[in-house]
Amino acid sequence: MKPEEFEKKVREGDIGPLYYIYGEEPYLVERGVKRLLARAVSPDFREFNLTVFYGGETKGEEIVAAALTLPMFAERRVVLVKKSGALAPAALETLSGYVQDPSPSTCLIFQGEKIDQRKKFFLDLKKGDRLVEYKRPYENQLGLFIRDEAATHGKRVEPAAAEMLAYLVGNNLQELAAQLEKVAMYVGERETVRVADIREAVSDTKVDSVFDLANALGEKNLGRALRSLRTILRDGEAPLMVLAMVTRHFRQLWRVKELVSRKVPSQEIAKAAGIHPYFVRGIMEQAGGYTLAEFRVIFERFFATDLALKTSGGKPVDLLERLVLDLCISGKN
Repeated sequence: MKPEEFEKKVREGDIGPLYYIYGEEPYLVERGVKRLLARAVSPDFREFNLTVFYGGETKGEEIVAAALTLPMFAERRVVLVKKSGALAPAALETLSGYVQDPSPSTCLIFQGEKIDQRKKFFLDLKKGDRLVEYKRPYENQLGLFIRDEAATHGKRVEPAAAEMLAYLVGNNLQELAAQLEKVAMYVGERETVRVADIREAVSDTKVDSVFDLANALGEKNLGRALRSLRTILRDGEAPLMVLAMVTRHFRQLWRVKELVSRKVPSQEIAKAAGIHPYFVRGIMEQAGGYTLAEFRVIFERFFATDLALKTSGGKPVDLLERLVLDLCISGKN
């Protein structure tokens, strides 16, 4: 089942007896589960009708027993199994029988990150259209996420404001949601969020530091880049998030450089590159300091650093500082 279909049914109160909600984007998975819980069980009766298990600490028989228990003072009981990826093979085998004939008076929710469709448990879930996968959105899908998230605060975001927020924050959905909440409080009773609101509200945060790091690298300013990097890591930003933001910045530099090389008129570059006009002049100036051939080498360095962060066991600060040195020193003309 696609997330859009799942959320539509939840909004309409069409609650099924069984779901396995998972994906590589934890914020969307958590949000999907919360929305389902909000419609599946009344807060007034959660003490009686909501049972929460954790995959690595639970046997299949315990989950089945809870799912077969009749609800109290309500039409439905909810059983939530968090970290379902940690369920033991024996537990999955026990649960396979229940999956084929779930209790109609219970909503059993599994929450996880990955699935193994070779296993019977997941094959049965797939046959019953019980799998809901949340994928990490592409950059061109961030606007939809921003509009949807803003709507939960009763706000409408102007397209240019959504573009600016996505540019400043990147594809960290948890951070985007936090900044949107902050913006919603900033605008108060006003319904529409504008570019000026984003500029005012999304400031003095770690977002600024990442933004400054990307610009320092684009300008090959080693001192400023190292200072920004150390500030970001000291404040607890995830190394992979830092790398993703920097990579995104250089993809924009490469795209602008390519458009300039094709002699696209400057007034059309912002639209063609998908960059907000507010930022495009600075991007064009930075892109002028690179050749197209240099970008191939730079993206190879990004890939190598990403791989090292995930597999080498090296210290993230050392790996990212090495990347900064490579980009600022080796990349100089």
